Amino acid sequence: MKTKLTALLNIDFPIIMAPMFLVSNEAMIIAGMKSGIAAAFPTLNYRKEGELEHILNKLNVEKNKLSVKGTYGVNLIVQRSNPLYEKHLKLCVEKKVPYYITSLGNPKQVIEQAHSYGAKVFCDVTNIEHAQKCFELGCDGFIAVGQGAGGHAGPNPLQILIPSLHGTFPNTPVIAAGGIATGAGILSMLALGATGVSIGTRFIACTEASVNDDYKNAIVDSKMSDIVLTEKISGTPCTIINTPFAQKIGLKQNWLEKTLSKNSTTKKYFKMLVQLRGMKKMEQSVKPGNYQTLWCAGQSVELIHDVISCKEIVDRLKKETTESYQVLMDVMNE
Repeated sequence: MKTKLTALLNIDFPIIMAPMFLVSNEAMIIAGMKSGIAAAFPTLNYRKEGELEHILNKLNVEKNKLSVKGTYGVNLIVQRSNPLYEKHLKLCVEKKVPYYITSLGNPKQVIEQAHSYGAKVFCDVTNIEHAQKCFELGCDGFIAVGQGAGGHAGPNPLQILIPSLHGTFPNTPVIAAGGIATGAGILSMLALGATGVSIGTRFIACTEASVNDDYKNAIVDSKMSDIVLTEKISGTPCTIINTPFAQKIGLKQNWLEKTLSKNSTTKKYFKMLVQLRGMKKMEQSVKPGNYQTLWCAGQSVELIHDVISCKEIVDRLKKETTESYQVLMDVMNE
């Protein structure tokens, strides 16, 4: 399938394997590339000295060996509360990462440095106002994060957000993110004006993911009604599975936490503290036999029924997209 996204990233099919904190790993990224899609991972998955450099070297070698059109990219949290942002960006530029996805902050520095060697930058956006700022900075496309997305979901339905972005910025590619786990979902986003999709939750339930089996089984067993928003992980509302542990610690910040996170003097440092604590809790939750089950997921869990390999997931999505297109043609010709 050829779209603006496949041309921009030189891939075979317009899917981005969404970057997922503590989930995305080397095996998943390589499998995604070999399947002809654009796989991504958060640089914060590699926080120890030398880890990020090692995986970037490995991925560059694997990319050069590909016999299909596939690629990889990184996700950078660009807000000031990310203490590794500058260091990680510098390393990614040195290693010439093919594309970037920016989240939660001003992407100006990433856009400038990525464009210096021809890399592409896609910015997470949830509304037109934020998209306008990214557009003026020269981004290469938008990741339209809508309702139902895993992690930091947006408040607006994709059925409105996608056409709005496409209409306002007709020459800027829009990638749909949120609640997509089937070929029919992909086709519907393309019909709305998207040039590709970003899929995350479906890939948590893959054999390559190194998270514990309880997490993968929870993805398979959960329904969309089991997904809730929590402020406890990063200070920004984040979608998780409503486990007993999540209920125990609560989903809302208390009045003191809210005050500290909004005060101009304390905001930066308090958010760093909240994110550090949240990261530690989530690191424990993906390990076997841990009761601290803070598991990020989107509402597409409703549509996920098995744990299979990344290749099988992509092959199924491609097949379902073709089948859904044929069904649509048949309906139109009745």
